[in-house]
Amino acid sequence: MSSIHSVKRSQSHLAWDNSITPAIRVSSGSTVSFDCLDASNGQITATSTRASLASLVFAQLDQVNGPVFVEGAEPGDTIRVDVLDVQAADWGWTALIPGFGLLADEFSEPALKIWSLERSGEGTDEGYGHAWFDKEKGIRIPLRPFAGEMGVAPGKPGAHSTIPPYATGGNVDTRHLSKGATLYLPVEVEGALFSIGDGHAALGDGEVCGTAIETPMNVTVRLTVLRDKPHDEEFYCTTGVDSDIREATRAAVRHMIAFLVAEHALSREEAYMLCSVAGDLRMHEVVDMPNYVIGMMLPKSIFVKHTESG
Repeated sequence: MSSIHSVKRSQSHLAWDNSITPAIRVSSGSTVSFDCLDASNGQITATSTRASLASLVFAQLDQVNGPVFVEGAEPGDTIRVDVLDVQAADWGWTALIPGFGLLADEFSEPALKIWSLERSGEGTDEGYGHAWFDKEKGIRIPLRPFAGEMGVAPGKPGAHSTIPPYATGGNVDTRHLSKGATLYLPVEVEGALFSIGDGHAALGDGEVCGTAIETPMNVTVRLTVLRDKPHDEEFYCTTGVDSDIREATRAAVRHMIAFLVAEHALSREEAYMLCSVAGDLRMHEVVDMPNYVIGMMLPKSIFVKHTESG
């Protein structure tokens, strides 16, 4: 039976840095719960207005909670992150922040929307609830909470911004990493030093304006050290991270090919063809420069033998 640990809201940091003292140390297979503020680090609240954006301290944005030292994790290993539960707050926010977003040159004025999150039926067949974008116009958004930031410390010394994504994770903003998902991360330093944050109640692939429905959250994960296992995959999803969007896309496909070869005994040629006829490429993150995150999704349903036996 795995141990259960917790990381407090105050145990956070603002850079990926392998010199940061761990918040806690856990054994492989442990369950850890994190109490996380929203991406504004508490600067935006349920009562904030558009004027509040003018006083945002950008150096305080996108904090992550941790790091968690996982005993036995060594460079070259893989950390398996099982997302066991994600609970959003009862409110959230979306903003247009000058200088942020795919169309920042066309939307230069700040804007802020405060959401009321109706969380009925979380974790059940009814879903996670919904939020009204505009009740009079009948625009309703289904909720699917997840952590936009999940990563481990890079091997390269120094402080690395939490804004862009990296090969070691970070601000991947992949909405499929909700409850029940599994993420694999490459270990570059002893203990891995896992951190998490940036709660989202809902997000479209790409997060084009630079923010989702940002929200405080409580998230629970299980952290397991794996050896001799490729890390270039998520559960039926692989990602490519690069400053060149074409190279990020090529990497996502290349990693899916490697996954299919390793896990389903296909040849590289067979795997490449399977990606072409059944895989979907998605733009997960296009605003947190300098890197793009492109994902390739492969439906579990095509693996009939695996599905029937599992």
